[in-house]
Amino acid sequence: MNPVLESLPILVLYPHSRCNCRCLMCDIWKTDTTRELTAADLDRHAADIEKLGVEWVVLSGGEPLMHSDLTGLCRFFRERRIRITVLSTGLLLERYAEKLVAAVDDIIVSLDGPPDVHDRIRRVPGAFARLAAGVRAIHRARPEFPIAARCTVQRSNCRHLRETTCAAQSLGLSSISFLAADTTSTAFNHPDGWTEPEQNAVRLSRDDLAALGDEMEALISEWDGTGFVLESPAKLRQIVHRLSVPLGLAEPAAPSCNAPWVSAVVETDGTVRPCFFHPPIGKVGAQSLLEVLNGPHAVAFRENLDVATNPVCRQCVCSLKWSGSRPVAAANH
Repeated sequence: MNPVLESLPILVLYPHSRCNCRCLMCDIWKTDTTRELTAADLDRHAADIEKLGVEWVVLSGGEPLMHSDLTGLCRFFRERRIRITVLSTGLLLERYAEKLVAAVDDIIVSLDGPPDVHDRIRRVPGAFARLAAGVRAIHRARPEFPIAARCTVQRSNCRHLRETTCAAQSLGLSSISFLAADTTSTAFNHPDGWTEPEQNAVRLSRDDLAALGDEMEALISEWDGTGFVLESPAKLRQIVHRLSVPLGLAEPAAPSCNAPWVSAVVETDGTVRPCFFHPPIGKVGAQSLLEVLNGPHAVAFRENLDVATNPVCRQCVCSLKWSGSRPVAAANH
């Protein structure tokens, strides 16, 4: 693959630096500095975004709905006919339902289990009820508006995947996808890595892993072919494999992924990464987005990156494979 980017189909942006959940698998909630991307920030990179042919913008974070003017930010992309997806905790959906259905194309909400499990993982009392109220508000505003669920599989919910899927269906969501919890990278405000207590709160025990294997096979048996669970049986079984690696029961293996060649992540402070998990390749500000993406450091990174053997890629729980159609990819939001 060409190490010099001539196009960038997918751009992931962090509109807001903070979050309104206190999730077990993410430390973004510990951020005490509020930063936002502004319309002026986007205007400075308008020419590069157009030259790169960005097709799809994913608003991640942090919680995008905490932004002071998210609809104004979305207007920039609407004017350029760029698809907009919001990744959200769902806690603010009800408040902004009318604006969201006009401003974005679809929403993916984090759903970590049936009500009690979801609330326990999010560490927000009533989080499931607020998510449910938000989904209802969105569908009152526009019944056909697409809202999907994403579940991060970890110790607290590994025995409840079928219940989680049923909960997603009962909420009126269009689909659910699953990914394994990340407990090794510096992503999501773990700059110094994970502490042992943090890992132990999320990682599976051997008993948990055995239960997950049974639960996953039951999920496949009951839901395969319905189209509601987005992963294939093979990909669902890969989640079990990935969660067995920390126990020394399997070797890490990199997924099929082309994220560094087709996407970039831009954080609220301008830091640019090739994906959620790899170290920064630069920072916009003194340089433009295109200058960062095709700067010497970024080009050398892509030129020397062998996904199959790279230690970060081999531990990756969330890959992106873009071939001109919408992929299933995200993170521990």
